[in-house]
Amino acid sequence: MKFNITGRNVNVTDGMKDMIDKKLGKLSKFFKDDTTCNVTLSTQKDLYKVEVTIPVRDGVIRAEYAAPDKYEALDLVVDIIERQIRKYRTKMLDRHQAAMSFSEAFVNDMEEDYEEDEIRIERTKRFDLKPMTPEEACLQMELSGHNFFVFQNGDTGRVGVVYKRKGNTYGLIEPEV
Repeated sequence: MKFNITGRNVNVTDGMKDMIDKKLGKLSKFFKDDTTCNVTLSTQKDLYKVEVTIPVRDGVIRAEYAAPDKYEALDLVVDIIERQIRKYRTKMLDRHQAAMSFSEAFVNDMEEDYEEDEIRIERTKRFDLKPMTPEEACLQMELSGHNFFVFQNGDTGRVGVVYKRKGNTYGLIEPEV
């Protein structure tokens, strides 16, 4: 695993680089040797912020944390990344192992009698819209595991939808009012 360490408004010391190699290096067993891990260190007021982004096959594993001590922030970000890796691996294994049961369930659902003209809403979900950029919305979509994400554009104040397209590209829908 290769580390790309960037400091914004903070000087990245050799000790901090060694600590990043040590802490994030233990995650290298989950990735190929040529995987690039982007680590960004920055300061905001009295807090040190650590952001870690690791590209994976179906998207991105990303975490950030801010704390008064940069080593504490690094430890907590590593914990978050470890949880996300476990979740990602479990999801991939479940997807692989449940392929047969899903296809059987799909065939069984097709056998049920229902009218084709009837539109049924199975589930309703409500949530607060948080202002963010479309790029941040894409990252949130990847972390949530969905293929679309509704958000409030922080620049325009309008509601938008980002969605995943074929070829690992993204689309943005902005309604005109």
